[in-house]
Amino acid sequence: MGQARSPLTGGAAPPPLSERARAVLYAVVTEFIQTGEPVGSRTLSTHYGLDLSAASIRNVLKDLEEEGYLSMPHTSAGRVPTRPAFQLFIDALMQVRKLPVAQAARIQELFARDLGPSQLLQESGRLLSDLSGLPAVVLRARSETRSVEKLRFISTRPGELLSVVVLDDGSVENRFIHPEGPIDPVQLERVHNLLDEVTTGRTLAEVRRYLEQLRAREQAELGGLIELGDFLVGSAMQTVAGQREVIVEGRSTLLSHGGDPERVKNLMVALEDRKQLADLLDRTLTTTSVQVFLGQELGADPGGDSPLTLVAAPYGLGSGEAIGAVGTVGPTRMDYPGLVPLVETMARALGRSLGQADEAGAAPSSRAVEGAGPAGQDTIDRRGSGD
Repeated sequence: MGQARSPLTGGAAPPPLSERARAVLYAVVTEFIQTGEPVGSRTLSTHYGLDLSAASIRNVLKDLEEEGYLSMPHTSAGRVPTRPAFQLFIDALMQVRKLPVAQAARIQELFARDLGPSQLLQESGRLLSDLSGLPAVVLRARSETRSVEKLRFISTRPGELLSVVVLDDGSVENRFIHPEGPIDPVQLERVHNLLDEVTTGRTLAEVRRYLEQLRAREQAELGGLIELGDFLVGSAMQTVAGQREVIVEGRSTLLSHGGDPERVKNLMVALEDRKQLADLLDRTLTTTSVQVFLGQELGADPGGDSPLTLVAAPYGLGSGEAIGAVGTVGPTRMDYPGLVPLVETMARALGRSLGQADEAGAAPSSRAVEGAGPAGQDTIDRRGSGD
Protein backbone atom coordinates (compact mmCIF):
# COMPACT_ATOMS: atom_id res chain seq x y z
CA MET A 1 0.00 0.00 0.00
CA GLY A 2 1.41 3.42 -1.01
CA GLN A 3 2.06 6.16 1.47
CA ALA A 4 -0.70 8.75 1.90
CA ARG A 5 0.02 12.02 0.12
CA SER A 6 -0.77 15.51 1.33
CA PRO A 7 -3.39 17.37 -0.73
CA LEU A 8 -1.34 20.54 -0.17
CA THR A 9 2.26 19.77 -0.97
CA GLY A 10 2.12 16.40 -2.68
CA GLY A 11 4.52 15.12 -0.03
CA ALA A 12 3.86 12.60 2.69
CA ALA A 13 0.72 13.41 4.66
CA PRO A 14 1.36 14.36 8.29
CA PRO A 15 0.51 11.84 11.01
CA PRO A 16 -3.10 12.10 12.24
CA LEU A 17 -3.69 14.30 15.28
CA SER A 18 -5.92 13.53 18.23
CA GLU A 19 -9.08 15.55 18.69
CA ARG A 20 -7.60 17.54 21.55
CA ALA A 21 -4.43 18.25 19.57
CA ARG A 22 -6.56 19.50 16.65
CA ALA A 23 -8.58 21.69 19.03
CA VAL A 24 -5.45 23.21 20.55
CA LEU A 25 -3.84 23.75 17.14
CA TYR A 26 -7.02 25.41 15.84
CA ALA A 27 -6.99 27.77 18.84
CA VAL A 28 -3.30 28.62 18.41
CA VAL A 29 -3.62 29.44 14.70
CA THR A 30 -6.83 31.43 15.23
CA GLU A 31 -5.28 33.46 18.06
CA PHE A 32 -2.08 34.07 16.11
CA ILE A 33 -4.02 35.27 13.05
CA GLN A 34 -5.86 37.78 15.24
CA THR A 35 -2.92 39.11 17.26
CA GLY A 36 0.32 38.20 15.52
CA GLU A 37 1.80 37.44 18.95
CA PRO A 38 3.14 34.12 20.30
CA VAL A 39 0.37 32.17 22.00
CA GLY A 40 0.67 30.79 25.52
CA SER A 41 -1.30 28.17 27.45
CA ARG A 42 -2.93 30.77 29.69
CA THR A 43 -4.45 32.58 26.69
CA LEU A 44 -5.79 29.33 25.27
CA SER A 45 -7.27 28.29 28.60
CA THR A 46 -8.90 31.68 29.16
CA HIS A 47 -10.32 32.49 25.70
CA TYR A 48 -11.02 29.21 23.91
CA GLY A 49 -13.01 27.11 26.35
CA LEU A 50 -10.77 24.09 25.99
CA ASP A 51 -11.88 21.34 28.33
CA LEU A 52 -8.28 20.82 29.42
CA SER A 53 -6.19 21.84 32.41
CA ALA A 54 -3.37 24.33 31.92
CA ALA A 55 -0.88 21.50 32.40
CA SER A 56 -2.60 19.39 29.73
CA ILE A 57 -2.56 22.31 27.30
CA ARG A 58 1.16 22.80 27.88
CA ASN A 59 1.76 19.11 27.19
CA VAL A 60 -0.22 19.29 23.93
CA LEU A 61 1.67 22.42 22.88
CA LYS A 62 4.94 20.63 23.50
CA ASP A 63 3.80 17.62 21.45
CA LEU A 64 2.71 19.89 18.57
CA GLU A 65 6.08 21.62 18.69
CA GLU A 66 7.91 18.29 18.49
CA GLU A 67 5.77 17.31 15.48
CA GLY A 68 6.70 20.51 13.65
CA TYR A 69 3.40 22.37 13.91
CA LEU A 70 4.58 25.01 16.38
CA SER A 71 7.79 26.87 17.12
CA MET A 72 8.88 28.90 20.14
CA PRO A 73 10.61 32.26 19.59
CA HIS A 74 13.57 32.79 21.87
CA THR A 75 12.09 35.99 23.27
CA SER A 76 8.77 34.52 24.34
CA ALA A 77 7.31 31.63 26.28
CA GLY A 78 4.46 31.43 23.76
CA ARG A 79 4.41 29.51 20.50
CA VAL A 80 3.68 30.43 16.88
CA PRO A 81 2.29 28.18 14.13
CA THR A 82 4.60 26.93 11.40
CA ARG A 83 3.77 26.54 7.71
CA PRO A 84 2.53 22.94 8.19
CA ALA A 85 0.20 24.24 10.91
CA PHE A 86 -1.30 26.80 8.53
CA GLN A 87 -1.65 24.13 5.85
CA LEU A 88 -3.52 21.82 8.20
CA PHE A 89 -5.65 24.71 9.48
CA ILE A 90 -6.69 25.71 5.95
CA ASP A 91 -7.12 22.16 4.73
CA ALA A 92 -9.11 20.65 7.57
CA LEU A 93 -9.74 22.86 10.60
CA MET A 94 -11.01 26.30 9.71
CA GLN A 95 -14.69 27.21 9.44
CA VAL A 96 -15.36 29.52 6.49
CA ARG A 97 -17.49 32.49 7.53
CA LYS A 98 -20.48 33.88 5.69
CA LEU A 99 -19.69 36.92 3.59
CA PRO A 100 -20.74 40.05 5.56
CA VAL A 101 -23.79 41.86 4.18
CA ALA A 102 -21.85 45.12 3.91
CA GLN A 103 -19.17 43.52 1.74
CA ALA A 104 -21.75 41.86 -0.50
CA ALA A 105 -23.50 45.21 -0.92
CA ARG A 106 -20.30 46.96 -1.99
CA ILE A 107 -19.56 44.24 -4.53
CA GLN A 108 -23.06 44.51 -5.95
CA GLU A 109 -22.70 48.30 -6.11
CA LEU A 110 -19.51 47.96 -8.15
CA PHE A 111 -21.05 45.62 -10.71
CA ALA A 112 -24.09 47.86 -11.11
CA ARG A 113 -21.86 50.60 -12.51
CA ASP A 114 -21.45 51.26 -16.24
CA LEU A 115 -17.86 50.12 -16.70
CA GLY A 116 -15.96 48.67 -19.64
CA PRO A 117 -14.10 45.36 -19.25
CA SER A 118 -10.67 46.92 -18.63
CA GLN A 119 -11.94 49.42 -16.04
CA LEU A 120 -14.06 46.72 -14.40
CA LEU A 121 -11.00 44.53 -13.81
CA GLN A 122 -9.07 47.41 -12.29
CA GLU A 123 -11.94 48.51 -10.06
CA SER A 124 -12.49 44.91 -8.95
CA GLY A 125 -8.88 44.78 -7.79
CA ARG A 126 -9.22 48.06 -5.94
CA LEU A 127 -12.38 46.97 -4.17
CA LEU A 128 -10.95 43.58 -3.23
CA SER A 129 -7.89 45.29 -1.76
CA ASP A 130 -10.09 47.72 0.16
CA LEU A 131 -12.32 44.97 1.57
CA SER A 132 -9.47 42.61 2.46
CA GLY A 133 -6.94 45.17 3.65
CA LEU A 134 -4.34 43.43 1.47
CA PRO A 135 -2.86 43.92 -2.00
CA ALA A 136 -5.12 42.45 -4.69
CA VAL A 137 -4.01 40.86 -7.96
CA VAL A 138 -6.07 40.32 -11.11
CA LEU A 139 -4.95 38.19 -14.03
CA ARG A 140 -6.43 39.83 -17.13
CA ALA A 141 -8.36 37.61 -19.52
CA ARG A 142 -6.19 35.85 -22.08
CA SER A 143 -6.00 37.97 -25.18
CA GLU A 144 -7.13 35.20 -27.51
CA THR A 145 -10.41 34.96 -25.62
CA ARG A 146 -11.21 38.67 -25.89
CA SER A 147 -13.35 40.12 -28.66
CA VAL A 148 -11.73 41.99 -31.53
CA GLU A 149 -12.80 45.51 -32.48
CA LYS A 150 -10.49 46.03 -35.45
CA LEU A 151 -7.96 44.00 -37.42
CA ARG A 152 -5.58 45.53 -39.94
CA PHE A 153 -2.52 44.38 -41.88
CA ILE A 154 -0.15 47.14 -42.94
CA SER A 155 2.57 46.71 -45.55
CA THR A 156 5.82 48.00 -44.04
CA ARG A 157 8.37 46.81 -46.61
CA PRO A 158 8.61 44.12 -49.30
CA GLY A 159 7.77 40.71 -47.82
CA GLU A 160 6.60 42.10 -44.49
CA LEU A 161 3.24 43.07 -42.97
CA LEU A 162 2.43 44.51 -39.54
CA SER A 163 -0.68 42.96 -37.97
CA VAL A 164 -2.57 45.38 -35.72
CA VAL A 165 -5.17 43.82 -33.40
CA VAL A 166 -7.42 46.21 -31.48
CA LEU A 167 -9.21 44.34 -28.67
CA ASP A 168 -12.51 45.14 -27.02
CA ASP A 169 -10.88 46.88 -24.04
CA GLY A 170 -8.98 49.27 -26.29
CA SER A 171 -5.61 47.50 -26.01
CA VAL A 172 -3.56 47.05 -29.18
CA GLU A 173 -1.24 44.15 -29.99
CA ASN A 174 1.12 44.12 -32.96
CA ARG A 175 3.24 41.54 -34.76
CA PHE A 176 5.31 41.48 -37.93
CA ILE A 177 4.24 38.83 -40.45
CA HIS A 178 6.37 37.52 -43.31
CA PRO A 179 4.19 35.95 -46.03
CA GLU A 180 5.82 33.45 -48.39
CA GLY A 181 4.99 35.58 -51.43
CA PRO A 182 3.91 39.13 -52.30
CA ILE A 183 0.38 40.22 -51.46
CA ASP A 184 -1.53 42.37 -53.92
CA PRO A 185 -2.63 45.64 -52.22
CA VAL A 186 -6.05 45.30 -53.88
CA GLN A 187 -6.45 41.79 -52.41
CA LEU A 188 -5.36 43.08 -49.02
CA GLU A 189 -7.98 45.81 -49.14
CA ARG A 190 -10.64 43.23 -50.04
CA VAL A 191 -9.54 41.15 -47.04
CA HIS A 192 -9.92 44.20 -44.81
CA ASN A 193 -13.43 44.78 -46.12
CA LEU A 194 -14.30 41.14 -45.47
CA LEU A 195 -12.86 41.23 -41.94
CA ASP A 196 -14.72 44.45 -41.14
CA GLU A 197 -17.95 42.53 -41.75
CA VAL A 198 -17.12 39.53 -39.56
CA THR A 199 -14.63 40.67 -36.90
CA THR A 200 -16.40 42.98 -34.45
CA GLY A 201 -17.65 41.15 -31.37
CA ARG A 202 -15.85 37.90 -32.22
CA THR A 203 -12.59 36.51 -30.88
CA LEU A 204 -9.83 35.74 -33.37
CA ALA A 205 -10.58 32.03 -33.02
CA GLU A 206 -14.25 32.69 -33.80
CA VAL A 207 -13.26 34.77 -36.84
CA ARG A 208 -11.19 31.86 -38.17
CA ARG A 209 -14.05 29.41 -37.65
CA TYR A 210 -16.41 31.76 -39.47
CA LEU A 211 -14.00 32.07 -42.39
CA GLU A 212 -13.80 28.28 -42.60
CA GLN A 213 -17.59 28.06 -42.80
CA LEU A 214 -17.68 30.85 -45.38
CA ARG A 215 -15.06 29.14 -47.53
CA ALA A 216 -17.05 25.92 -47.50
CA ARG A 217 -20.15 27.77 -48.75
CA GLU A 218 -18.54 30.10 -51.28
CA GLN A 219 -15.38 28.31 -52.36
CA ALA A 220 -15.69 29.18 -56.05
CA GLU A 221 -16.09 32.95 -55.73
CA LEU A 222 -14.20 33.81 -52.54
CA GLY A 223 -11.93 30.83 -51.95
CA GLY A 224 -8.62 32.60 -52.58
CA LEU A 225 -9.65 35.71 -50.70
CA ILE A 226 -10.83 33.75 -47.67
CA GLU A 227 -7.69 31.61 -47.71
CA LEU A 228 -5.58 34.77 -47.55
CA GLY A 229 -7.75 36.15 -44.76
CA ASP A 230 -7.44 32.92 -42.80
CA PHE A 231 -3.65 33.00 -43.12
CA LEU A 232 -3.49 36.59 -41.91
CA VAL A 233 -5.88 36.01 -39.00
CA GLY A 234 -3.95 32.89 -37.98
CA SER A 235 -0.74 34.91 -37.98
CA ALA A 236 -2.40 37.59 -35.85
CA MET A 237 -3.49 34.92 -33.35
CA GLN A 238 0.16 34.12 -32.71
CA THR A 239 0.51 37.73 -31.59
CA VAL A 240 -2.03 37.54 -28.80
CA ALA A 241 -1.75 33.89 -27.77
CA GLY A 242 -0.30 33.59 -24.30
CA GLN A 243 -0.34 37.33 -23.59
CA ARG A 244 -0.90 37.87 -19.86
CA GLU A 245 -1.20 40.94 -17.71
CA VAL A 246 -1.35 41.09 -13.93
CA ILE A 247 -3.06 44.09 -12.35
CA VAL A 248 -1.86 44.86 -8.81
CA GLU A 249 -3.87 47.15 -6.54
CA GLY A 250 -3.39 48.22 -2.93
CA ARG A 251 0.37 48.07 -2.43
CA SER A 252 0.07 50.75 0.26
CA THR A 253 -1.94 48.38 2.47
CA LEU A 254 1.34 46.64 3.32
CA LEU A 255 2.45 49.67 5.32
CA SER A 256 -0.52 49.36 7.66
CA HIS A 257 0.38 45.81 8.69
CA GLY A 258 3.69 46.70 10.33
CA GLY A 259 5.51 43.74 11.83
CA ASP A 260 8.75 42.28 10.56
CA PRO A 261 10.23 44.53 7.82
CA GLU A 262 11.55 41.39 6.11
CA ARG A 263 7.98 40.17 5.59
CA VAL A 264 7.05 43.44 3.91
CA LYS A 265 10.19 43.30 1.78
CA ASN A 266 9.43 39.76 0.59
CA LEU A 267 5.89 40.73 -0.29
CA MET A 268 7.07 43.81 -2.18
CA VAL A 269 9.48 41.65 -4.18
CA ALA A 270 6.73 39.15 -4.98
CA LEU A 271 4.39 41.89 -6.19
CA GLU A 272 7.04 43.16 -8.59
CA ASP A 273 7.58 39.69 -10.10
CA ARG A 274 4.60 39.82 -12.45
CA LYS A 275 5.62 36.69 -14.36
CA GLN A 276 5.69 34.58 -11.22
CA LEU A 277 2.35 35.97 -10.10
CA ALA A 278 0.89 35.27 -13.54
CA ASP A 279 2.22 31.70 -13.47
CA LEU A 280 0.60 31.08 -10.08
CA LEU A 281 -2.69 32.69 -11.06
CA ASP A 282 -2.64 30.63 -14.26
CA ARG A 283 -2.67 27.49 -12.11
CA THR A 284 -6.12 28.41 -10.83
CA LEU A 285 -7.60 28.43 -14.34
CA THR A 286 -7.92 24.65 -14.48
CA THR A 287 -10.17 24.59 -11.41
CA THR A 288 -13.47 26.12 -10.35
CA SER A 289 -12.52 26.70 -6.73
CA VAL A 290 -10.57 29.00 -4.45
CA GLN A 291 -6.93 28.00 -4.08
CA VAL A 292 -4.46 28.91 -1.35
CA PHE A 293 -0.73 28.92 -2.16
CA LEU A 294 1.58 28.99 0.84
CA GLY A 295 5.29 29.54 1.10
CA GLN A 296 8.16 30.37 -1.19
CA GLU A 297 6.06 29.97 -4.33
CA LEU A 298 5.57 33.73 -4.13
CA GLY A 299 9.25 34.54 -3.97
CA ALA A 300 10.13 34.22 -0.29
CA ASP A 301 13.52 32.81 0.57
CA PRO A 302 13.08 28.99 0.72
CA GLY A 303 15.13 28.95 3.90
CA GLY A 304 13.47 31.97 5.45
CA ASP A 305 10.80 32.22 8.10
CA SER A 306 8.58 34.85 6.41
CA PRO A 307 6.61 32.97 3.76
CA LEU A 308 3.95 34.67 1.66
CA THR A 309 0.47 33.57 0.68
CA LEU A 310 -1.84 33.92 -2.33
CA VAL A 311 -5.59 33.31 -2.03
CA ALA A 312 -7.08 33.25 -5.54
CA ALA A 313 -10.01 32.04 -7.62
CA PRO A 314 -10.66 31.84 -11.38
CA TYR A 315 -13.30 33.82 -13.21
CA GLY A 316 -14.87 32.93 -16.55
CA LEU A 317 -17.54 33.78 -19.08
CA GLY A 318 -20.93 32.18 -19.46
CA SER A 319 -19.35 29.24 -21.29
CA GLY A 320 -17.70 28.21 -18.04
CA GLU A 321 -14.16 28.53 -19.40
CA ALA A 322 -11.82 30.34 -17.00
CA ILE A 323 -10.20 33.34 -18.66
CA GLY A 324 -8.53 34.99 -15.67
CA ALA A 325 -8.11 34.96 -11.92
CA VAL A 326 -8.43 37.32 -8.97
CA GLY A 327 -6.97 37.12 -5.47
CA THR A 328 -5.11 38.66 -2.56
CA VAL A 329 -1.44 38.47 -1.56
CA GLY A 330 -0.18 38.80 1.99
CA PRO A 331 1.83 37.27 4.81
CA THR A 332 0.95 33.79 6.00
CA ARG A 333 -0.92 35.33 8.93
CA MET A 334 -4.11 36.08 7.00
CA ASP A 335 -7.81 35.84 7.86
CA TYR A 336 -8.47 32.78 5.68
CA PRO A 337 -12.04 32.13 6.96
CA GLY A 338 -13.00 35.63 5.79
CA LEU A 339 -10.83 35.86 2.68
CA VAL A 340 -12.04 32.64 1.05
CA PRO A 341 -15.70 33.72 0.66
CA LEU A 342 -14.66 37.26 -0.29
CA VAL A 343 -12.33 36.14 -3.09
CA GLU A 344 -14.80 33.55 -4.36
CA THR A 345 -17.68 36.03 -4.44
CA MET A 346 -15.58 38.60 -6.31
CA ALA A 347 -14.48 36.00 -8.87
CA ARG A 348 -18.02 34.76 -9.47
CA ALA A 349 -19.41 38.27 -9.81
CA LEU A 350 -16.61 39.29 -12.17
CA GLY A 351 -17.16 36.27 -14.39
CA ARG A 352 -20.92 36.78 -14.53
CA SER A 353 -20.54 40.47 -15.29
CA LEU A 354 -18.03 39.97 -18.10
CA GLY A 355 -20.14 37.14 -19.49
CA GLN A 356 -23.26 39.29 -19.57
CA ALA A 357 -21.40 42.13 -21.26
CA ASP A 358 -19.92 39.69 -23.79
CA GLU A 359 -23.31 38.22 -24.66
CA ALA A 360 -25.28 41.45 -24.77
CA GLY A 361 -22.57 43.84 -25.92
CA ALA A 362 -23.65 46.04 -23.04
CA ALA A 363 -22.38 47.24 -19.68
CA PRO A 364 -22.27 44.79 -16.75
CA SER A 365 -25.37 44.31 -14.65
CA SER A 366 -25.91 44.05 -10.92
CA ARG A 367 -27.32 40.58 -11.63
CA ALA A 368 -23.68 39.48 -11.73
CA VAL A 369 -23.65 39.26 -7.95
CA GLU A 370 -26.72 37.06 -7.73
CA GLY A 371 -25.88 33.55 -6.64
CA ALA A 372 -22.34 34.57 -5.71
CA GLY A 373 -22.82 33.65 -2.10
CA PRO A 374 -20.20 32.69 0.46
CA ALA A 375 -17.95 29.77 -0.23
CA GLY A 376 -18.32 26.47 1.51
CA GLN A 377 -15.31 24.46 2.56
CA ASP A 378 -15.97 21.92 -0.16
CA THR A 379 -15.22 24.60 -2.82
CA ILE A 380 -11.69 25.28 -1.62
CA ASP A 381 -8.65 23.81 -3.32
CA ARG A 382 -5.69 24.54 -1.12
CA ARG A 383 -2.20 24.30 -2.54
CA GLY A 384 1.04 24.79 -0.65
CA SER A 385 4.68 24.84 -1.52
CA GLY A 386 7.06 22.24 -0.25
CA ASP A 387 9.33 23.10 2.63
